[in-house]
Amino acid sequence: MKTKFMFTMLLLFTVILTACAGGNGDTAKDQNGGNAKVDDVIKIVWYPNESGENLKASRDEIGRLISEATGKKVEHQLTTDYAIAIETLVNNKADLAFTGSQAYIEAKNRNDAIQTLAVKTGKSGTLDDAKYHSWLAVNKDEQDKFKVNGKFSLDTIANTKFSFVSNSSTSGFKVPSANIIAHFSKQEKYANLTPEDLMEGGSLFSQVLFGNSHQGSAVNLLSGNADVAAFCDTCVEDYVEIADGDENTVGAVYRVKDGAAEPFNTVQGKEFTLMSVTPVLNEPFVVNKDVIGQEDFVKIQKLLTSDEVANNEKIFTPKDSGQTALFTKEGNERLVAVEDKWYDPIRELSK
Repeated sequence: MKTKFMFTMLLLFTVILTACAGGNGDTAKDQNGGNAKVDDVIKIVWYPNESGENLKASRDEIGRLISEATGKKVEHQLTTDYAIAIETLVNNKADLAFTGSQAYIEAKNRNDAIQTLAVKTGKSGTLDDAKYHSWLAVNKDEQDKFKVNGKFSLDTIANTKFSFVSNSSTSGFKVPSANIIAHFSKQEKYANLTPEDLMEGGSLFSQVLFGNSHQGSAVNLLSGNADVAAFCDTCVEDYVEIADGDENTVGAVYRVKDGAAEPFNTVQGKEFTLMSVTPVLNEPFVVNKDVIGQEDFVKIQKLLTSDEVANNEKIFTPKDSGQTALFTKEGNERLVAVEDKWYDPIRELSK
């Protein structure tokens, strides 16, 4: 009887220890269908574009609000390379990220636990105009080299030094490369041109550079290292101002602001002209459901899509306020929930 009693007590003690070790008890399913432990830290990984000191206030505010909503500590992981950010998310080393749409699709293809959380609307407050713009830009003083009969022509970019952002960037690689291939593949010489060909010199371009951020690609152009550069409007809007023409139109001229922060501090006053402008679906916040768990997913989605966030000027700064934040508000912009299928048009670019 004594032996049986001791065995029962030992078994009970083991069960209690196991229960205590489970933390908050929330679990997520890993890729093999098993339970992945959900810890007490929410890790957010940021692209190089959003890792700069100029957006620290936005990052900190988002972290503070998420911490309040979940009761968990928030850690920010800053990066200098797109690939690092994507690998961190895919390999269960981060709970949440703010990515480009192409990177989201690539990440989800590798780990089905990656799921959309929220996306910024357009000025209407809906997804109908939830777009930003992919630019091809040239230095203002050299723009005539890229015109045929007075109009910009993609024919002129052959054999130039070209700068992309990253091969995982939607507006800094995927969209411009699709446009370039669609144009040049009509010519017999470039009939078999592929995205891989555009990633190195010798096929279409004499040299190919990668800025590793939209800011870096723009500086490659303005510093003279590249003749043409791909980057997006929203990623450089804090550093440049319209100098001539209408925003986001072919032929518009932008100037780097006086006092612009790094990396534009070395090219202040330089001007560039847009030779191509293409609308792109807005970037999503995404999560890795393997590590964040359903309970925190619901809490964070409710928070990000709330009026509290939409009206928070540390996250949505009013246009012309002179302040810097993750998003600019001109109308009724806010974050809304978005489903995976909304990004199908970007998927089509890969087919």
